Amino acid sequence: MSMAAHVMAQTTMGTSSIGKRWAWTGRILSGLVTAFLLFDAVIHLLKPPAVVQAFAQLHLPLSLAMDLGIIELVCIALYVMPRTAVVGAVLLTGYLGGAVAIQLTTSNSMFGEILFPVYTAVVLWGGLYLRDQRVRALVPWHK
Repeated sequence: MSMAAHVMAQTTMGTSSIGKRWAWTGRILSGLVTAFLLFDAVIHLLKPPAVVQAFAQLHLPLSLAMDLGIIELVCIALYVMPRTAVVGAVLLTGYLGGAVAIQLTTSNSMFGEILFPVYTAVVLWGGLYLRDQRVRALVPWHK
């Protein structure tokens, strides 16, 4: 294996400065948040009664559901590919920030529905941090 291939493997696998257990934890966290976001995107596309009701409660036109589902799917695709994972995480963070802004217009629970997208973003970035050496290099938690 060439030196460049070895460095790339360490970057995408994320095991050079962090244990394999933590890297796998990152993959599992990323997988869980990806599964949740995929579910969310698909129900936006399918528009079951719960989505119709939620859009009405949020005073959003149902015609936005398809667009939001497609945008979310594109962001997820970028997040799951190692080369574009950081871009995907940034875009998903923006998407989730929009969800917080929309939820603020409701009388929903602050620590429930309103901040749920923030919790999702924390798991999203935590998983990426643990599985991607590039992110750990940008945000070192140690001295």
